[in-house]
Amino acid sequence: MANTVGHIIAVASGKGGVGKSTVTANLALAMAARGKRVGVLDADIYGPSQAHMLGVDPQTRPDMIDDKTMRPVDAHGLRVMSIAFLVDVTTPMVWRGPMASTAFQQLYNQTQWGELDYLFIDMPPGTGDIQLTLAQKVPVSGAVIVTTPQDIALLDAERGIEMFRKVHVPVLGIVENMSFHTCSCCGHQEAIFGEGGGQRIAERYNAPVLGRLPLALSVREQMDKGVPPVIAAPDQPAAQHFASIVAQLDEACQAQPEASGPTIGFS
Repeated sequence: MANTVGHIIAVASGKGGVGKSTVTANLALAMAARGKRVGVLDADIYGPSQAHMLGVDPQTRPDMIDDKTMRPVDAHGLRVMSIAFLVDVTTPMVWRGPMASTAFQQLYNQTQWGELDYLFIDMPPGTGDIQLTLAQKVPVSGAVIVTTPQDIALLDAERGIEMFRKVHVPVLGIVENMSFHTCSCCGHQEAIFGEGGGQRIAERYNAPVLGRLPLALSVREQMDKGVPPVIAAPDQPAAQHFASIVAQLDEACQAQPEASGPTIGFS
């Protein structure tokens, strides 16, 4: 059975802890709010978090269509697949790289995505086996790099960009997360992790800064509850930032050469 996906976007970071999964979930929901059919693949095999962030009950398991084909789980209108749906989330995945890569391919190939306009892939941090498997096996439209303005995060983000360039995956842009914090008492804005870092690497690699996201308590609270800000508070600044980012992504993807969309075949 084949699926048709218009565009596949990898959301990646050079290091953990920069908010990549939070960005992925909200980008997917913001794209769905534009009337698109959207899926999310949680490719972070060792640390899956999309199920929790999207409010999926920990006991949820995908319906099986046949011996090796699964239906994705519905979460806020998104079609979602994650290793968290197949194992006890409290059990560590003590797997070598090739095993994790095989699991990623199975989640990707053996899910009945159906017809999607966009599939967002929440990548694990770093530049390891799963990233290479993605580049070799998945027809990716482009990558979004998530970083914070902090120097150490920027160094790792640059490595991620270099990796995608080497495997000929276009970098659609940079999302600078935790760019600033606004005091809830006085309204003063402070760049806790530095400033201008995302712009510097964007200029270095000729890629746009898609957005600068604030460090906000409300976002953390909403993600912990499984109701991301795009749907919890669509009129608030955080949600509007994500809406602006996906508008740019949609425009960039639509400007790519005309194609029928990649076909995902089950093996």
